[in-house]
Amino acid sequence: MTKLWDKGYKLNKEAEEFTVGEDYLLDQKLVKADCVGSIAHATILNKIGILKNDEFNKLKKELKNIIELEKKGKFVIKQEQEDVHTAIENHLTNKLGDVGKKIHTCRSRNDQVIADTRLYAKEKLIEIEEALLKLCETLLSFAEKNKNIPMPGYTHTQRAMPSSVGLLAGAFLESLLDDLILLKTAYKLNNQCPLGSAAGYGASLPIDRQLVSDLLGFEKVQNNVIYVQNSRGKIESIILSALTQIMLDLSKLATNLILFSTVEFGYFSIPKEFCSGSSIMPQKVNPCVLELVRAKASIVEGYMLQINGIINNLLAGYNRDLQLTKEPLMKGIDLTLDSINIMGLIISKLKVNKEKCIEGCSPEIFATDYALDLVRNGTPFRDAYKVIAKNVGKLKKIDPVKNIKNKKHLGATGNLGLGKINKEISKEKTELVKEKNKFDEKIKELFAKP
Repeated sequence: MTKLWDKGYKLNKEAEEFTVGEDYLLDQKLVKADCVGSIAHATILNKIGILKNDEFNKLKKELKNIIELEKKGKFVIKQEQEDVHTAIENHLTNKLGDVGKKIHTCRSRNDQVIADTRLYAKEKLIEIEEALLKLCETLLSFAEKNKNIPMPGYTHTQRAMPSSVGLLAGAFLESLLDDLILLKTAYKLNNQCPLGSAAGYGASLPIDRQLVSDLLGFEKVQNNVIYVQNSRGKIESIILSALTQIMLDLSKLATNLILFSTVEFGYFSIPKEFCSGSSIMPQKVNPCVLELVRAKASIVEGYMLQINGIINNLLAGYNRDLQLTKEPLMKGIDLTLDSINIMGLIISKLKVNKEKCIEGCSPEIFATDYALDLVRNGTPFRDAYKVIAKNVGKLKKIDPVKNIKNKKHLGATGNLGLGKINKEISKEKTELVKEKNKFDEKIKELFAKP
């Protein structure tokens, strides 16, 4: 095994373990991306004559073979190899001799790892967007099904005004759709090709950076070669920022479900298959899944802050500090995807206790409605407010179902606008399918090209 930076001396064993850390384990997820990037890079080396046609074909064939070996668990990166780049280049050299030694021409592990991470993140962000839209559809269905079930609305954690189960679900639905905008922005910024920037200062051979970008299905070339290095960590932080917003919404949704499913409220019933029990209290059925979603929101936010701390005040260009941005990105992606999926399952099986919801609509929450009734008859609102305030204890309960249906202005309980939201979700799904297919087709073309 030869290190790519080998100059004839050995690194201190403790220093090697310290610098490599768990990077070689994380890089197991990047094998396919590194091979795909290497095929594209080999293509431009072939174009400028560094690789002959037969050499290029041999490299491409073996890189595709590595992908298949990894799928079968037969391509394992070892600590002494440091990273995926070294493991793959050593494999190519062992198999193809001098041809394998040519693959690194005009590139550095610096632009390699950024390309790998961006291809990995691109695939994962598409997966997260799919999951998020599925959750939005689940919330939409839940809101539609329960749009005419009234429940108290709260301010300051106190009963305030009539609300509905549909209105509450729709609130989280629309918030997640806003998060989708952030997710798509992160995707767009990530969708830039760094290859050809090498160590951050380009190369003296006439490589075609636009071609390699096109081959890999990136939206554009990331132009300035120093900025390519400066953007490592920055793009990861932006991705985690978008994921943090999703997780914050899921955390808040989890808190609402936990509170409103307690015996004291009883508005919802969380399916028991998502609840564990107590080791000492036989009666306990605990909303542990929701509590963990809530906690994991803080962990994902912590990953974002971790990266921000790592990249803060670095000198322009590559610094080894940037190696440590990989782990929080990967872990943040995994946590968010898992949380979206589990929340979708819970919402799809959540039960609404209609009687409890109606029972919770006690007379005082109609106080504002009574005041507005006086306004309709010509009383100034401030005077109407004072009249009702003095007589809150004498108010009679209004039919809560009729009340919520009668509030027809845009976005209110009687006009949730779910049809418009359904169209928005459908549009986003169509755009996502197009983007996913475009990316997949580019990789297929890259594999198929002679």
